[in-house]
Amino acid sequence: VRAGIRDRSEGCIVTDLSFPAYLYDRYAANLKDLEEGLFKGKILVQGYKAVFMSPSLAKDIEGDGDGADIIQNNRCAKKSFNGLKVKKHVAQIINMKKVTPRSIAYIACLVRFSLSSVTSWRSVDGDFDYVQFWCTIVDFFERPPGWDAQRRVDRLLEWW
Repeated sequence: VRAGIRDRSEGCIVTDLSFPAYLYDRYAANLKDLEEGLFKGKILVQGYKAVFMSPSLAKDIEGDGDGADIIQNNRCAKKSFNGLKVKKHVAQIINMKKVTPRSIAYIACLVRFSLSSVTSWRSVDGDFDYVQFWCTIVDFFERPPGWDAQRRVDRLLEWW
């Protein structure tokens, strides 16, 4: 499969409509339930923490990660143990109170770019369109097809 992806063989082209393995818990999709573990990948959670919290917090993820309460767990971290002020992280600066679908999509795009062999940013990288990828992820969260799907999305956002 890896060689097929590298060689861009038919049936192995990863496009903006695909959910790459790094988005999944333990980097593997359940072919019987493609939503299982989706958007719980360790690299995705680490990327989120690195960008919105701090790079050092991204290292705190044990095993394959748990994004639960990323923003909440760090909201009160305004003073160190000796009472000195510490530097605010991005989520505090932009007054981000919770993880949002659009912020997850943003990090998914950054991680995808980081894992690619491309050396400079562009909206379209071969067969991969980052704008479409971002929209696909946002639509997954913001336009679920029905009440059951909405409940699954709500649970996923609560996990974050």
